[in-house]
Amino acid sequence: MDMEQEEMQFLGLFGIYKEAYKLMFRWGKIFTQITLTLILPLSLIFLAYEEVSTILFWRIRYNEFRLHRTTAGTPAYHRLADLVSSEWVTYILLKAIYLVFLLAFSLLSTAAVVYTIASVYAAREVTFRRVMSVVPRVWKRLMVTFLCIFLALVVYNTAFVLVFYVWHLTMAELEDHDTAATVVLLVLIGVYAAGFVYMTIIWQLASVVSVLEDSCGFRAMAKSRNLIRGKMVVTAVIFFKLNLSLAIINFVFRVSVVYGYWRREMQVGLGVVCLLLLFKLFLLGLVVQTVIYFVCKSYHHESIDKSALSDHLEVLYLGEHYVPLKPRDLQDVQMGEYRPESDRSVLV
Repeated sequence: MDMEQEEMQFLGLFGIYKEAYKLMFRWGKIFTQITLTLILPLSLIFLAYEEVSTILFWRIRYNEFRLHRTTAGTPAYHRLADLVSSEWVTYILLKAIYLVFLLAFSLLSTAAVVYTIASVYAAREVTFRRVMSVVPRVWKRLMVTFLCIFLALVVYNTAFVLVFYVWHLTMAELEDHDTAATVVLLVLIGVYAAGFVYMTIIWQLASVVSVLEDSCGFRAMAKSRNLIRGKMVVTAVIFFKLNLSLAIINFVFRVSVVYGYWRREMQVGLGVVCLLLLFKLFLLGLVVQTVIYFVCKSYHHESIDKSALSDHLEVLYLGEHYVPLKPRDLQDVQMGEYRPESDRSVLV
């Protein structure tokens, strides 16, 4: 990054996008390698599931329709019932496998992109081989953070369901409740949507914190919540634009490919276009959320020591066998009196 840390706090919406595009173009080779290895499979899984799951779902619905029109107790009825049951099992297994692979490639992509940008910021040598060696180690910390945010979202959604149930019981006791019920329901939905967006933004920034700091899980979420203060509006707008773009790509793919009645060549062409746009959007989103981290750190005047960041990245690269020398150790080395402790080594 050419920009000094003190200047990054002044970056707004367009400044963050500009910085992200500069990084993507300047380090295009390594980002292309990351994209082909991790982000492209992620995009393929996302789009392939849309088509396969939709075809399977409507096949199940069709067989259920045939089942309801078949006389119960007949051999044909039992065959259809067994077929519908097996198809539902297949559908559930497909969804489970999809979620596992989607999560895995998403976390791996996040680790690779965040480490790459941090290495650029710390003026460290960054190669694709080095990045891929770090990804498996960082992936574990990202998984812990994901599980914590998932638990928080479960609690949040459960609380919303309880509030909605109380609202339903309260409105049912009122005689003239149409207008009041609509207003209260709209307010509840608005508050729920705002809270969901807020928690999602915290998760995205916490993923970066989990890679670049010695924090993960709820600690990373708390750190993310503190960092986001003061930049919430800009971050929310960026989040909305990226997710709106994702929704548009998904809609076009479903209309043109999944439900499309056009010629096969046209469907294939539009599917390829959607795939290209999708993996570019995924890459942009990961780069942007990492830039936002540095912007938020600068905004709160939290100094990012490049040498300390470089040491942290070295620990990630070398694994748990590497322990950075403390200032006192450095003095001992200069005096020729340093002896490593028996329970640690500088480099194994």
